[in-house]
Formats: sequence, structure tokens, C-alpha cells
Amino acid sequence: MIDRYGSDVLASDPHRTGAHAHRRTTQDQPAETGLVVEDVETGWVGAVTRVEKSGGVHVVVLEDRKGRTRTFPLGAGFWVEGKPVRLVPPARRAAPRGPVTAGGRRLTASGSIAVEQDRARVARASRIWVEGRHDAELVERVWGDDLRVEGVVVELLEGVDNLAAVLADFRPGPTRRAGVLVDHLVTGSKETRLVAEALRSLGPRAAANVKVLGHPYVDVWQAVRPERVGLRAWPDVPRGTDIKVGTLAALGWPHADQGDVARGWKRILGTVRSYKDLSPALLGRMEELIDFVTEIPE
Repeated sequence: MIDRYGSDVLASDPHRTGAHAHRRTTQDQPAETGLVVEDVETGWVGAVTRVEKSGGVHVVVLEDRKGRTRTFPLGAGFWVEGKPVRLVPPARRAAPRGPVTAGGRRLTASGSIAVEQDRARVARASRIWVEGRHDAELVERVWGDDLRVEGVVVELLEGVDNLAAVLADFRPGPTRRAGVLVDHLVTGSKETRLVAEALRSLGPRAAANVKVLGHPYVDVWQAVRPERVGLRAWPDVPRGTDIKVGTLAALGWPHADQGDVARGWKRILGTVRSYKDLSPALLGRMEELIDFVTEIPE
């Protein structure tokens, strides 16, 4: 009997049927952060922000030039630079080894003694929130080892405007503390006003179990020492210009779309080796928040 489907029904590529039959075979493409791809079915174009598991399936989150995000299952059905690709999870990179003390103990990127061969503890009820994805990636780079050992989960606010709703839903208490890191928390700023309103709405008892700290920078990019990217100081981006776009322009790096922004941040983040590459204005605040959410009875 003739096998109409062949020995492997998954061997044929849907991109090579009909009008697309002349195109070259779909190639595997690791979904690296900053890679700009197009979903063939919807026409959505965006830069890869992260790959994660959802319902046991790997998915990729794409962010377009307006900052909007959509999630797609990994696999075939994407184009990169006009060529069909099959998105696959990026290869896992080994965590960089920190410096070693005179006694032979390894230090983490935050400067603390590393706990070797120790599993991450079960997550605490307490949490630390940061404003956005870039903040979270920077925190992970420097304090990730420490936070896993302590069982502290870092979550995204997606903007300080959401602080009141997030805290109300979290319901902080004596053994359920909330630490929050806020950008541009300076006298008279919008952020300072929103923080005060959020804490006031909680009431004094719940607010006593919340610590909100901030750094003076408009964006966490500026918490990286400018010398790491060859600058004496971060540029003074004028009002009305997106600070990330303005910063990339001052550096002479591509800045036309969201893909350029994602790649620019990846390049800046790649220069951070340890706490020594960050401003003390951020270092002190993060250490305070970690102490606040861990120094409570279990």
C-alpha cells in the first residue's frame, strides 16, 4: 500500500508549501534576547525579551517598537531577516565564577561569600518588586545567587503606577513583607507622589511591612557605571525623548526600533561583572531591601 504521508508526518515544513515552496528550508534559530523576528501567521514583529515555560510548553515573548508584548509558542512559523526559522530555546550559559578569597571561598557578584553546592531554598512569602524587566535582569546579574539562597522572589511592577494595586493584592504582614525598588524616587517626582499614595491607602499596620526605596536615576540603565561603556557620564537626555533611545544615540549605537533598544541593553548589561560596576545609589538600596524581607521570623 502506498504511504500517502511518508514515514514522518512532521518532516515537511509548512513554510515550503504553496506560494512559499521556493524558499529555503527552515533553520533552527536560538531565541536570544534582542533577536527581531516576525510571526508569519499574524505579522507581529518584535524583539525577543524572554523565553519561558507556560503550561509545560516553551513560549517566546516578543516586544514591538511601541513596547507592546505578545507571547507565541516556540517552533516553526517565524521569519528572521526574511528567512524562515524554527525558534528554539537559547543555550544555557554557565554562571560566571566570581573572585576567590584568600581562604579559597568564592564570592558572588554582590561580593558575599557564595554558598557552594546548596540548593535554592523554598520561596519565602515576602517579595521584592522592581519596576521593569531591565531592573530585574540587572538585579539577577548581581544579586541572583544571594536571592536564590535566601528564597526571595523578584517580581515586576511594570511601572510604579501599579504599586497601590499590587500591594493591596499582596496584603503585606509581619511575615509577608514587601520590598520595592523604584526608579527616580526623588523629592517632587511623580514616583514619590505615587509611592506616598500607595502606602497611605494600605493603612499604617500594613504599610509598616513595606519598604519602598529608590535611586535617583530616571532609568536603571544609569545605575551602571558609565565608564563600563566608555562614557565619563551618562548623557542628559532632553525631555520628550525616550531616555533609552537618547542614551543609545549618544553612544553612537543603533536606536531606530525596539530591537535596537533590546540589543543596546543587552550590550550594557554584558559589561556588568559585579557590584563594583554599579552606582552606590543602587547598591545600598538593594542591600537594604534584601535585609528587610529576610530578617523576619519564618
